[in-house]
Amino acid sequence: MLPQWAMDAMNILTQAFILALGLAALAAVVMYAADVTQTRDAVRRNYPLVGRFRSLFTTLGEFFRQYFFAMDREELPFNRAERDWVYRSAQGEGGTIPFGSTKPMDKPGTAIFVNCAFPLLDDHAAATQPLRIGPFAREPYDAPSFFNISGMSYGALSTPAIRALSRGAAKSGIWLNTGEGGLSDMHLEGGCDLVFQIGTAKYGVRNSEGGLSVERLREVAARPQVKMFELKLSQGAKPGKGGILPAEKVTKEVAKIRGIPAGEASISPNRHPEFDNVDGLLDMIGHIREVTGKPVGIKAVIGAYGWIEDLCEAVTRRGVESAPDFVTVDSGDGGTGAAPMALMDNVGLTIRESLPMVADILERYGLRGRIRIVASGKLLIPGAVAWALAAGADFVQCGRGFMFSLGCIQAMKCHRNTCPTGVTTHDKRLQRGLVVSDKAERVAEYANTIREHVEMIAHSCGVAEPRLLRRKHVRLVQEHGRSVPMTAIDYLPPDTGANAPRDMPVQH
Repeated sequence: MLPQWAMDAMNILTQAFILALGLAALAAVVMYAADVTQTRDAVRRNYPLVGRFRSLFTTLGEFFRQYFFAMDREELPFNRAERDWVYRSAQGEGGTIPFGSTKPMDKPGTAIFVNCAFPLLDDHAAATQPLRIGPFAREPYDAPSFFNISGMSYGALSTPAIRALSRGAAKSGIWLNTGEGGLSDMHLEGGCDLVFQIGTAKYGVRNSEGGLSVERLREVAARPQVKMFELKLSQGAKPGKGGILPAEKVTKEVAKIRGIPAGEASISPNRHPEFDNVDGLLDMIGHIREVTGKPVGIKAVIGAYGWIEDLCEAVTRRGVESAPDFVTVDSGDGGTGAAPMALMDNVGLTIRESLPMVADILERYGLRGRIRIVASGKLLIPGAVAWALAAGADFVQCGRGFMFSLGCIQAMKCHRNTCPTGVTTHDKRLQRGLVVSDKAERVAEYANTIREHVEMIAHSCGVAEPRLLRRKHVRLVQEHGRSVPMTAIDYLPPDTGANAPRDMPVQH
């Protein structure tokens, strides 16, 4: 016979179980009534209770697909093979893999590097030298690395994420682009080189009317860490629309840095209102360069490309000193914290088409040495970076690769302030997972591994360092499965020149 305490315990558990069943039944009745009376969801109205599982499975589906069902090379925007390579590299594991490649080598557009019979011995390889940007600025910038961190603003990214990027960039000797959200103490913390991005809302350098403030420009330029200024015309994921920062991400600190009201959604204008043609753009570039004394460039995703020819013609007419010091070519499949799907999916040329086109147009006008080219957009593994350098880029910058090095798992929650890894959220509880000292090391390791492996590709092709890669070193797979030399492809469209597509006149 059971002791009395055991009998009492069983009675309590039995009553608790009956109570739980009763509560569950009551909850089911309430949900049933709610489902049959609501009018927003047809499935729940027609199939009360059971219909709720559809939303649950839809929500969980993306996570199950990522971990159990999708093959290594199937996911978008980045597949598991690419993410895992970044994770291994950031952890100092060298980016090596076993057995054989899972990359389909016969997919049209795949770049294959042409190895030479007698590659350079390791002791004949040369270290990549710094490259000067802005020879006509009072303070030119000798950029030490061909691989850098692209614009991701504080506000879109969390406090510990920016701190880790700043420290990691300093460790690896690369620049960190501030993004359009202004300059924060977190950007400055690590002591790395900074590129200050000026978006259409002029965050961080705006006056009370939302225009460009000369005084604030001088204040930012006085920081020795700020090496260059980038005037953002458009962004790959949302060309034709300004930045979007949801209200829940506009904390008091973010609002102070940007110069905007706290707790309100911040949506930038879709273009700079100060100019609507290339002459106005060059005037703005010259003004910023004169005020700051530092190199000034532009960032744009390429769609209509006739304006680039107009820009080159205007520079030729005015003199080479009037040119932008660099052009950041962003990809139509670039990343962002928040953007309309209509723009993200449909507008803007990809980097594979636009980068060589821009390089060829600048070459035609004799401006290729004057204007440095920075490639941006989904270039996060060595093959992509090496391709960009061969296609005409002087520098490559990446955002999402560095997000992966911080621990991003591609949860696709950047705009909801619920990022589970603390990278894009201002929720203090979620930020706890991002330990700055550890992630800074991973940022540096990722950058170092990328450079090491791009140099490896260059040496395999028989050149001493990555900037000596040329299009002759690359073959592109065609639809029939065979490859052709990249030099055989004319990236200047037949309508380039007077008939090239240009922006329509702005209607005031």
